[in-house]
Amino acid sequence: MRYNLIFNILALMAKYIGVLFIIPIVCAVLLKEYDAIAPFLVTGIVSIIIGFLFSIKKIPQKEIDSIKKSESLGVVLFAWVLFAIICTIPYLFYNIDLTNAFFEATSGVTTTGATILDDFSLYPRSLFFFRSLTQWFGGMGIVVLFIAVLPKVAVAGRQMFYAEVPAPTEDKPTPRIRYTASWLWGIYFTLTLSEIMILKYLGLDFYEATITSLSTIATGGFLHMPNSIYDFHSSKIALCVLVFMFIAGINYILIYRGLKNKKITHIFKSEEFRGYLRIFLFISIFLALSLIINSKYPIKQAFLNSFFETISTMTTTGFALCNYIDWDITSKVILFLAFFTGGCATSTSGGIKVIRWIFMGKYLKRELNKIMHPNAVYPIKIEGSPISNDIISQMVAFLAFYFVVFALGAFLILLIEKNITVALSASAASIGNIGPAFGILGPMDSFSSLNNITKWILILLMMVGRLEIIPFLAIFNRDLWKN
Repeated sequence: MRYNLIFNILALMAKYIGVLFIIPIVCAVLLKEYDAIAPFLVTGIVSIIIGFLFSIKKIPQKEIDSIKKSESLGVVLFAWVLFAIICTIPYLFYNIDLTNAFFEATSGVTTTGATILDDFSLYPRSLFFFRSLTQWFGGMGIVVLFIAVLPKVAVAGRQMFYAEVPAPTEDKPTPRIRYTASWLWGIYFTLTLSEIMILKYLGLDFYEATITSLSTIATGGFLHMPNSIYDFHSSKIALCVLVFMFIAGINYILIYRGLKNKKITHIFKSEEFRGYLRIFLFISIFLALSLIINSKYPIKQAFLNSFFETISTMTTTGFALCNYIDWDITSKVILFLAFFTGGCATSTSGGIKVIRWIFMGKYLKRELNKIMHPNAVYPIKIEGSPISNDIISQMVAFLAFYFVVFALGAFLILLIEKNITVALSASAASIGNIGPAFGILGPMDSFSSLNNITKWILILLMMVGRLEIIPFLAIFNRDLWKN
């Protein structure tokens, strides 16, 4: 492990993160919130200074190009921690203590969307824009952004790309990782701009449309209103957001190939997409029927709420069209199942991901067949291609570790909060980067009432969920840090 190499790459990122703070500064000027300029200006300067301090000892370009997998894991881990630390600074200007400020920042950059803010009237609009902006940069990945725009890390980008965007297979749409990263960000930006334009047409002003779109496409969930999408009081806006949440949960490589071949139907040939669509429809329809039967919802309202809340939870966006805390227990249990699904691989959604559940179904089927025919060979295929034993081991390990970490987090929270509903739902919502949970942590509530120790546990779970389990656990392997 070459620590000087890691610090030099982090230094480069810190400098450019500092430059990105020009965006919220411009927002503050346009909104005439001149008092809000100082927090962003100070943070940007601090970030740039950190960049210069980390790069005192220069290293040659060929050393950057020779980055190892272990070093790329280190870069990605520390880049996300550094990004969260830097984004904490503006919150400190508004009398938010360090734990709550770091919680809010981490929730933003990991696109979790859990908040500690109670009274939204206490903060300027430019701060809410900043919150959504941190989600937007975190959605596609801050490291992927720098791979796309910085020639200095073009060669080293391959290792860093797969460290930040772990997936069951190293599927890529183009031969060059930098080109891949550029395409991903291009699609990401286009989707965001498209939603802004549609929401503006539907009646939102530019500020509201921008904040909503930044959080939707990032599958983040932060808004400038305490009651989420419900506060718009518009089914048309809700339907627009629902559609874009669904799109944001699709594998971006599939979207790229559909655009490249000028055949959007190409997406429907994907086994992963079909699984994503089926799970979404299955949960949504059963949830709607439960709301109609058990909570006496009108049919139209039941289907709109169920479809919206299901895709919001599946894609780990965390937007809310209603307060599902008031639902009957059966409906809550059905929605809780969506906490463990996730969207597609190489999307902005968190969670386990649909492709892993498809794999697990085939894996269990193979093991059952082997009981009857132990000498037979049953290859597992995904998207028509056989999966290697290494990938099979990684997927099984991922699912095992995911539920172990979820259970451990829930157990520790239960010891502190003495509330089983809070413990289970907060742990699931944090490791899945969903945001709102159940009980006192519902979509219309905040996490401010939790013990500070609980908040630090949730911060860790949010980071684990964003980095995905295996790369994060690898950091704790002693061999990784040996020179």
